[in-house]
Amino acid sequence: MPVEIFDVDEFVKIAERAEYCNIKRLDREVKLKLRIPKTLYTLKVNPTKAEEIVKKLSCEIREI
Repeated sequence: MPVEIFDVDEFVKIAERAEYCNIKRLDREVKLKLRIPKTLYTLKVNPTKAEEIVKKLSCEIREI
């Protein structure tokens, strides 16, 4: 089961040990998904905030 995270700072901290980040862009929101070997972490944000968060991530980024 995926774990949804609501705190951006915690999401960025988890991204340091993630293999990759999938980005799924929808009309009203952007879903960011971090894959760690045992868990998938998700974060839903506005499209304007998503660009700022993606710049902070240190893992591989994949657009879906």
